[in-house]
Parts: sequence; C-alpha cells; structure tokens
Amino acid sequence: MALGSRLAASLRPALAALHRAAPRRCRGLSTPQGSEPSFNLGGIFPPLATPFSPAQEVDYAQLEGNLRRYARIPFRGLVALGSNGEYPYLASRERVEVVSCVRRALPRDRLLLAGSGCESTQATIELTVSMAEAGADVALVVTPCYYRGAMTTAALIHHYTEVGDASPIPVVLYSVPANTGLDLPLEAVITLAQHPNIIGIKDSGGDITRMGLMVHKTRQEDFQVLAGSAGFLLASYAVGASGGVCALANVLGDPLCQLDHLCRTGQWQEARDLQHRLIEPNTAVTRRFGIPGLKKAMEWFGYYGGPCRAPLAPLSPAQVEELRSTFSANGWL
Repeated sequence: MALGSRLAASLRPALAALHRAAPRRCRGLSTPQGSEPSFNLGGIFPPLATPFSPAQEVDYAQLEGNLRRYARIPFRGLVALGSNGEYPYLASRERVEVVSCVRRALPRDRLLLAGSGCESTQATIELTVSMAEAGADVALVVTPCYYRGAMTTAALIHHYTEVGDASPIPVVLYSVPANTGLDLPLEAVITLAQHPNIIGIKDSGGDITRMGLMVHKTRQEDFQVLAGSAGFLLASYAVGASGGVCALANVLGDPLCQLDHLCRTGQWQEARDLQHRLIEPNTAVTRRFGIPGLKKAMEWFGYYGGPCRAPLAPLSPAQVEELRSTFSANGWL
C-alpha cells in the first residue's frame, strides 16, 4: 500500500470530522450559483514575509509585531511559507515554528494557509500533516519542479491526489511558473478540482484566459480560484476568481482589501482607478526587485522588513531610490 494510502486510512476519520464541523460560509465569486464552498476563500491573503534578524535567524518577535498590525486590516486570512516567505530557505523545524507563531497570533476567524509543498510526494504529505498539527487551516502545495521534464499531467494528478487523500486539512494547489518553470496543466486542475479535499488553486501565472477557463470548467465543483498577484486582481475577479494571495498586501493591505470590496460591490470604475495605481508598485515588489524590494517597502509603511536570507542580496541605493519613486509616483508615499 502506498504511503499516501496508508496515511489516508489513518487520517480519514479526523478529516471527515473536520469537514462536518466546518461552517458553511458565504459563496465565493467563483462558486456556482446555489452552492456554497466548505471553506470560503473569498478575500485578500497576504503571503507573509518571514522576518530575519541581522544574523539571519527567524525573528519571531518582529513577526508577531507585523501580525498585530495585520490584524487591524480586513484580510480573509494569511499565508505562511509562500514564495514571499523565503520558504525554500527555511529548515523544516523553522517552517513548523513559523506556522505555530502565526496561528497563535491570528484571530480564529481568519484562515491560515501554510505552504507544505516539497519535491517528493512523501515529504509533502509529512510536512502537510505537520502544518495541520501546527494550526494551519489549509495546505498550500506548490508544484514539484526539480525534475520538471517528468512532471507530466498524469504525474502531477497522481502527486496531488495522494496529498489530498492523506491531508487532514483541505489542500489548495499552487502554480507559480516564474519560480518553478512549470505551469500546472489546466487538465490537471480540472481533474483535481473533483477531489473532495482539494478546494482551490492559487494561480500566479497571470494568464486571465486560463483563470477564466478554470472558473468555468470547475463551476460544478467545491473549488475556488485565487489570483496570485495584485497586478491582475481586478481582471481575475472579472472572470470569477474568489480572492487573491498578493505579495503587495504585505505593504498595501488596506488598499487591496478596498479593491476587493469595490469589485464585489460592482463599483468597477473606482476599482479600475485603484487597480491602475497598484500595478507598478506590485511589479516593483515582485518581478522587478523581488523579496528584497518587498521587505524594503514594508519598512516605509511601518512594518518590519529586515534582511533576506543569503543568497538573496539587499537592494543597492539606486534600486532603493527607484523603488521609492515607484510608490511615490502612484500616490502611496
């Protein structure tokens, strides 16, 4: 019997109890009329930056300080250990401790999504179970990519099915081709959406046609689509996305929640005006300057950014000035 099947057999009673206990919440934008998702993912989720001390140790006190400020913003929840959390640079022990710290500080009405994707199915299952024990509500599972040439549609469906079977908490797929070089195939997403424990996808590719097809092709399933970037958030809502996991929310959380509200209430002109002002800052803290840029921008808005872990390098003075000019030109500084 495969490892996933063995773990699934032992965890299935707890999983069933979790689903029975899960409250039925309001319907997300990508959920078909007349049905409700078991977990409402509608809203904004910042993928938390992991604070490090000058010695590059995880700084839990600074993390708690950032979380206290985020608690005042109407986020649907938080993502720990996403790409912006420098997840690949954390030891397994640190990953679990970060999730435990976030769970302790997070109000119970906010969802906690935790990254648990590893290169092997076995390691992914084991870390997912650890994340559930640490208090995560949902596992965010990135595509394995080291042997990307072998990651066929069939291989990825098998991987995620095993993880979904074994996980004691719901699973959200995570496709981030800029980091992995691998787009989770649409055919795989459609198939996996039928799994009772796979409830959505965070798609960071920015292909709105693909996102619209995901919403359309999974409309009969308990499955939600999340935009993976603030730069195309409005367009994602227009084709039926439920929410967004946006790096820029670490910096401009309130404006992104306002954009979410404008889209949900049909105030499209105001939403478009706000979206336009967010595009360049978002590009600056993602594709242009990455996590060092994100952490530097956080400091201008009262959060602790601090250093990244090597080999990520800090911005040069010229890059800092360019980053600041981008925020200033769009009226944020």
